[in-house]
Amino acid sequence: MNIKDAKDQIKNAMMAYFTKDEFGNYVIPIQKQRPVFLMGPPGIGKTAIMEQVASEMGVGLLSYSMTHHTRQSALGLPYIQHKTYGGKQYDISEYTMSEIIASVYDMMEDTGVKEGILFLDEINCVSETLAPIMLQFLQYKVFGRHSVPDGWIVVTAGNPPEYNNSVRDFDIVTWDRLKRVDIEPDYQVWKEYAYQTGVHAAVTTYLEIRTGDFYKVESTVEGKTFVTARGWDDLSQMIILYERNGIKVDEKLVRQYIQNPKIAKNFAMYYDLYNKYLGDYQIDSILAGTVPEEIKERAKRAKFDERLSLLGLLLDGVTKEIKAVMSQDSLLKMLVGTINGFRKATAGTELAAEEVLSDIIEEKRLDVSRGRKTGSMSQEGIRRSQKMIRILEGMLEDIQGEKDPDKAYELIKKNFTSRVDEHRADVQNAGFSLSNVFKFCEEVFPDGQEILILVTELTANNHAATFINKYGCKEYFKHNRDLLFYERQKEIDSVLEELDLA
Repeated sequence: MNIKDAKDQIKNAMMAYFTKDEFGNYVIPIQKQRPVFLMGPPGIGKTAIMEQVASEMGVGLLSYSMTHHTRQSALGLPYIQHKTYGGKQYDISEYTMSEIIASVYDMMEDTGVKEGILFLDEINCVSETLAPIMLQFLQYKVFGRHSVPDGWIVVTAGNPPEYNNSVRDFDIVTWDRLKRVDIEPDYQVWKEYAYQTGVHAAVTTYLEIRTGDFYKVESTVEGKTFVTARGWDDLSQMIILYERNGIKVDEKLVRQYIQNPKIAKNFAMYYDLYNKYLGDYQIDSILAGTVPEEIKERAKRAKFDERLSLLGLLLDGVTKEIKAVMSQDSLLKMLVGTINGFRKATAGTELAAEEVLSDIIEEKRLDVSRGRKTGSMSQEGIRRSQKMIRILEGMLEDIQGEKDPDKAYELIKKNFTSRVDEHRADVQNAGFSLSNVFKFCEEVFPDGQEILILVTELTANNHAATFINKYGCKEYFKHNRDLLFYERQKEIDSVLEELDLA
């Protein structure tokens, strides 16, 4: 299955394992909860989906790579315990708490989080001395005499033997204690993630043209070469930061992440071409609806690869606007709840409005701190909360010295209303840009597949799809009907072809 399906399997398992009976007991005791085992090639995103699951489920996440652990660190250190049995004293070997188990309790104590995921990576690469202990752990969730706390599920991961020389084959006894999920690379699924996280458009447009370069592991006379999803993601982040700091992106940088010489060279050449298209086509003028005629003519004469690159540039340009709008949309929703909470708090206390708002701000800071420690808040969620804290701090300055809670509320409401007005203008501008992209494509690609590709990509892009669903886009809905008709026609043609063959 692909990484998206695997993520759903983990979330479903968590919901089942977290189900309680009428007495508050877990229906499936922790000892009977099979650990999930994610089996898949390296760099496919196994760790990334664990972070997403923890964030979306609002639970803690602790990650460990088992290749870094010895028998002592996993099991704990031995010590002598004196005990009396039948009136006689005996020296008994006991073990200190495992570093791994202790970390779970530390997180619970520090943050108050009671449910979470213990993620053990590369579990099939443990040393020979650690293997029997891992088997016991997988069956009973126990290291030594200390067990994983109730409310924490175990997820493990590993690579198939062909990707890692250190892999140990599990026997049937071990496999029979695991909930195994096999994962394969899938570019179309990864592309949804790429849109969501803002992977550089040069990467996505290149892979749209050369999808076979998305994931590849080859053995050559000079050794193994490989390209992984993780490599493309990490390269994208570096390209964005290089561009922001005015540093040249070249093949030397690309080779550090794309460890296949041919693919690295091809992408480096494409990146230069991508930037040339970015300047030649004046993307900002297309979004603004003021594109010169000579650019339209060039687009009409362009070959298909160049047209795909142009579509990627247009999608990137309009998505940046849409993403900013939807992020602000989420921020305003959070602010509404916070301001309403402030209103209720000031109505039921003798505390000054400044104190109430200061307490709210401090609580938000603690939420961010807990989110960082537990992994229950995504990076995007942390940034959004930090933005909200900054806005609340500005509101706190607005109400300095105001003792009347009603007047303080009106000042905060005024601040919020001005932000809503700005947001409406941004929504209108983003919608205008999106319409201009469609108008440009309708004019220069009236008979091609480019508009259907545009509609498909906007549908796959979570930010764009959410924006269109909420604020509309008549051009999208018009061409989406055409796309649905086109897809239905392909289904009919396929059936007719089968009948003809029969």
